[in-house]
Amino acid sequence: MIVVIDYGMGNSGSVVNMFKRIGEDVLLSSDPEQIRKATKLILPGVGSFDNGMENLAKYGLIDLLGDKVLRQGTPILGICLGIQLFMEASDEGELPGLGWIKGRAHRFDPATLGELRIPHMGWNGLDVAKEHPLVQELEHDARFYFVHTYHVCCDDPADVLTTTTYGIDFVSSVARDNVVGVQFHPEKSLRWGMNVFRRFANVAV
Repeated sequence: MIVVIDYGMGNSGSVVNMFKRIGEDVLLSSDPEQIRKATKLILPGVGSFDNGMENLAKYGLIDLLGDKVLRQGTPILGICLGIQLFMEASDEGELPGLGWIKGRAHRFDPATLGELRIPHMGWNGLDVAKEHPLVQELEHDARFYFVHTYHVCCDDPADVLTTTTYGIDFVSSVARDNVVGVQFHPEKSLRWGMNVFRRFANVAV
C-alpha cells in the first residue's frame, strides 16, 4: 500500500488521483497506523516551510516518519514542499527540517536570474546527474511542471539526482538511499509525471 501523507499542506488529492490513474493501490491518510503499514510513502505539499514542519508535528508524524524512513528503510517520495522538508533548514523559515538530506532550501536570487521571474513557474526539463530508477530511460523530450520560489542545495553532490536550468542550474530532484524528492509536480506533468509515479511504485528505490 502506498500512503500519501495528509498533513494539511495541499495538492494531496491530485497526487492520489494520479496514482489511481496508473492503477496503483493508494491511500490518503494522516492515521499513524496506516502510515506504519505503508510499503511506500509520498510526502507532497504546497505552502511555507515552517507551516509544513508545524503540521507534521501537529499530526504527530515527525518521529513516526523518521522511524519508518530511516530505521525501517521505507521508500518515500517528497514532492515540491516535500523535498524542501527533507532538508536541514530553509531560508523561508526558522524551524529545522527533517534533516534526511544534508543541505538547505534557498530562495531564488533575482540578481542571478536576469529578466526571469520569481517564482519559477511552468514547464522545464531535467538534466540527470546520476543513475537511478526514478529517471531510468527518461524520455529525451520529458518536461515537468514547476511552481516554486525556493530550491534545495545539497551539501553532498552525491545526493543530487537531477538539475534544471532557470537562470542558474538548480537541484530539481534528490536521491539518497530510500529517500527521493522532486521539486516539480509529477501530478501536473502529464505522461512524464505518470511515468515518475509508475517508476516509484514499481521499482525498488
